[in-house]
This record gives sequence, C-alpha cells and structure tokens, in this order.
Amino acid sequence: MASKRRSILSALIIVMVVAFVLGSAMVIIMRFLSPASAPFFSEKIGVIPVEGTITSSQTITSHLIKFRKDPDIKAIILKINSSGGGIAPSQEIYREIERTVPVKKVVVFMGSVAASGGYYIAAAADKIVASPGTITGSIGVIMEFLRLEDLLNKLGVDLEVVKSGEFKDMGSPDRKLTEKEREMLKDMVMDMQNQFVEAIVRGRRLPLEQVQQIADGRVFSGARAKELGLVDVLGNFEDAVELTKDLAGIKGEASLVYAKKSRLEALDLLIKTGVRSIAGALHHPEGGIAYRWAGVSGPPVTENN
Repeated sequence: MASKRRSILSALIIVMVVAFVLGSAMVIIMRFLSPASAPFFSEKIGVIPVEGTITSSQTITSHLIKFRKDPDIKAIILKINSSGGGIAPSQEIYREIERTVPVKKVVVFMGSVAASGGYYIAAAADKIVASPGTITGSIGVIMEFLRLEDLLNKLGVDLEVVKSGEFKDMGSPDRKLTEKEREMLKDMVMDMQNQFVEAIVRGRRLPLEQVQQIADGRVFSGARAKELGLVDVLGNFEDAVELTKDLAGIKGEASLVYAKKSRLEALDLLIKTGVRSIAGALHHPEGGIAYRWAGVSGPPVTENN
C-alpha cells in the first residue's frame, strides 16, 4: 500500500515538473512572438541625457564607458539639451565619444538647444539628429569677468594685493584689465577657438575653411545647420532611435536603457544646481572662459548628472 502511494506521489511530481517546463517554454515562445516582449528580448540601446550647463564630464564619460563595455548595449544615443559650458569638460566628453565610436555606433539627438559646448560634444558622434527648430552652432569661446571696482569704491572697500608676478591678479574684479593683459587673454581665447574648430573638422569631416567661415559664435536653426553640414538628419527622438537601429544593424524592436543616477547623487546634484545656478546668474562659470552660448542658461551638467 505504501509502495503504491509512493508511486502515485512520484508520478504527480513528474507531471508537475513536466507541466512547469512546458508552461515556461510556452511563456518564452509567446514573449518572443509578442511585440510587448521587446524590453525582455529586443536589442538594447543606451541613452545618455546631457542637459543644462556642462560643468563636469565625470558622469557622462562614466556612462559612455559603461555602455561601451556592456555587451547587451548595441549602440548609444546622447540626448543633448545644453547651451554648453566648461571647455575642459566638453573636451573630455568629446574624447570619450571618440573612443566609443570605433566600438559602438553613437548618435546624438539635439533637443531645444545644443549650442557651443553642446555642439562640441555632438560633433564626435557618428550621426547627429536635430529638430528643424533646434538652436545649435555658437561655435566660439567666451570669457567674462565681473567688474566691481565702482561698487567697491562706493562701499568704501579697498583691496590690497600682494602678488608674485605682474599678471597674477589678472581678471580681478577690483580693477580693469590692462591692454597687455587683454591681448594675452585674447590669444588664449583664440587658442581655445582653434581647438573647437579642429574638433568639428575632425568629427564632422568638414573642410577647415568651411568651418572657419561659420565659427564666429552665430547660432543656427536645426534646418540651417543641416544645410551647412553640421547636422545629418532632421527629425524627432524616434527618428534618432530608428537611425541608431539602422546603423547598429538592429532588426525589429529596440529597448532603450537610460543612464541612471542614485538617490544620493540626485540629492548632491540638487544642492550643486542651486549653488552653480547662482554662479551662472553672475555670468562667471568655469573661471570666466567657456564653450557656452550666452543666450541660454540652465541647471548644470555636473559629475552627478
């Protein structure tokens, strides 16, 4: 009797296991056949937002490295909505895109604004997609200094300076620049300008003379930028996704994987956004020199953005 019960129990267990295996197989098959299964089984495209003033490259470059090394990520989209910012951070992001392009396709989608440093980093990508009304361009360098000598005089505030060299307090808010200092700073600005132009020539494969003719700080609509060869395709974000799929050889649906930040990073970003927004309101970001369009300001792209 006991032997018969064990046989029945064993048979039930076998039936349950077989049913589980068959059921799991059916679920997998249905997911493969269903469009709703895309997040589980489709190829993945990494999406990295770049928004606001560029003050640091750390998080953007780390996302690029992570997606580049992830075998499940087949291509990358940078979603840019920035009027630019610091020169060094823009150059660091550009360089990381250059490292990524030989490994995976990189497409830039421009939002409302992708100007100056925002365009600088875009130029390194395989392709650029913009809306016809996107504001872009602003190829140039800006350097700004606060002038407070009149205010300090009215307040009766004097500033004593002890310096090791003639130019150590160059740009100090309590005095004007000398002509010699102005010439020195102009030389540095033009050096940075040439670096900007060279980056576009290299990234966009455009003739040097063509880029130099438009590298005077002017902005363009997305439509005009396409005519000038600064943009490849006019369209929306979905068009950018479709282009990325084509370049990466992705068939069917694609799952978008957005770069994320932790809660602690978000809190840190909130604090730094407040501090740097005040600095931005004073028009004195990144030591006064930047790849930045002066027409728009926004929250910073920091090391935690």
